[in-house]
Amino acid sequence: MNIHDKPPHEEPRRIQVNPADNVAIVVNSLGLPAGTAFADGLVLNQFVPQGHKMALADIAAGGEIVRYGEVIGYATGPIARGDWINENNTRMAEPPPLDALEMATRPPPPGEPLTGYTFQGYRNADGTVGTKNILAISTSVQCVAGTMEYALKRIKADLLPKYPNVDDVVVLTHAYGCGVAINAPQAVVPIRTLQSLARNPNFGGEVLVIGLGCEKLVPERLLSETAPGEPGPDTMRMQDHEGFGANIAAILERVEARLKVLNQRKRETVPASELVVGMQCGGSDAFSGLTANPALGYCADLLVRAGATVMFSEVTEVRDAIHLLTPRAATKEVADALVEQMRWYDDYLAQGKVDRGANTTPGNKKGGLSNIIEKSLGSVAKSGSSAIAGVLKPGEKLTQKGLIFAATPASDFVCGTLQLASGMNLHVFTTGRGTPYGLAAVPVIKVSTRSDLARRWADLIDLDAGPIATGEKTIADVGQELFELMLAVASGEKQVWADKWGLANDLTLFNPAPVT
Repeated sequence: MNIHDKPPHEEPRRIQVNPADNVAIVVNSLGLPAGTAFADGLVLNQFVPQGHKMALADIAAGGEIVRYGEVIGYATGPIARGDWINENNTRMAEPPPLDALEMATRPPPPGEPLTGYTFQGYRNADGTVGTKNILAISTSVQCVAGTMEYALKRIKADLLPKYPNVDDVVVLTHAYGCGVAINAPQAVVPIRTLQSLARNPNFGGEVLVIGLGCEKLVPERLLSETAPGEPGPDTMRMQDHEGFGANIAAILERVEARLKVLNQRKRETVPASELVVGMQCGGSDAFSGLTANPALGYCADLLVRAGATVMFSEVTEVRDAIHLLTPRAATKEVADALVEQMRWYDDYLAQGKVDRGANTTPGNKKGGLSNIIEKSLGSVAKSGSSAIAGVLKPGEKLTQKGLIFAATPASDFVCGTLQLASGMNLHVFTTGRGTPYGLAAVPVIKVSTRSDLARRWADLIDLDAGPIATGEKTIADVGQELFELMLAVASGEKQVWADKWGLANDLTLFNPAPVT
């Protein structure tokens, strides 16, 4: 069947988010052909693909295009009722000015406490809780990555089977550590990230850093947020050993000592307040802001009510909705911190001679997102409706609970790395186009925005939010389902698809400092 033909016996469906919207999106999986008539008399003038927008009224050249009750752009020419609206006939609006925002004017009151929910986690000496029992080996410089790849094969073949209570061994490799301006002001970002990564709750406190010996970022610096100390039992420099074989033997010896400790750990019942959830979206489409992200927002509110910590991120996918967030800040100081991170990123992009419009991908546009404004308005739905309790700079470690904005780039790999550094022990990732993204250090729950994707990728998607679009489930239904799935995954009772297949993306540091 040609995709421009309407499937037999399928009624045309569209979704208008807000009564003020002058656009709606097509729900039908194959789109709708020209001539499709709706009950209110609207007739499509062109084929409109699934997820793409149709005009609900005539829009004059230069007129506002409104979705989510917000202006997402302006018509580049006259648009007739029933026309297909996309990036080709839309001009992007300017971002909200950062000096004219409501600041902490309407912080929502705390929700009713949600008690009685628990999961089975690994309690750490510092009070944090892990959802996995993993040995992580940090590295101070990319030079040792090849050696650690070899060592990891030996570890998994010869050592890990002897310690069945340890879930995995991972090596935190990266492209930093030398050939960089180590004392540049913005070098604090990658260094802080590496320091924080080593202390993720899923790593059990058994820190080991492998370095080379002549790099700028010495191994000891990853164990101290101040001046690095002398080499100790938690660090190793390869140049201190005679030959490759001796280095491998020394690594294996240090690893086995730590595996013995981790193997003694047992899961115990802990309250849901010990969850630290990182939320992210990737391969977004027009359904992201209708189904999966609002369901995450509902779930985020449940988690906050349960005393847990929830991080939402991706600065460029928040920037155009910042005017909706600063009023929700718990305090003026939190609102100021939000604006500070937006302003910093505006300047960062300007240095590269681009703006936030460079964010949207071909896949985003094919999925119906005309520009970054529309994408942002759907992205912030993940934040739910709770007061924003705090703001983290890139790579900063969490010190409080509640709803937190963790400032990160929108890149899936960089955002995930920075949320890991901040201390997340569970990750939730929404996608409309589909991605096999995963992280070795934490379970990644993959939520699809459309049922079509969930059916096609049934062995990669953990939860389908698509039934929200067809009216089979509500946002609350899927949000509650996700909350319960989180507890099961955090307990080790249910394994996410990414872990079943062993899918894990490399960690990717955010380095805004110069490379020399």
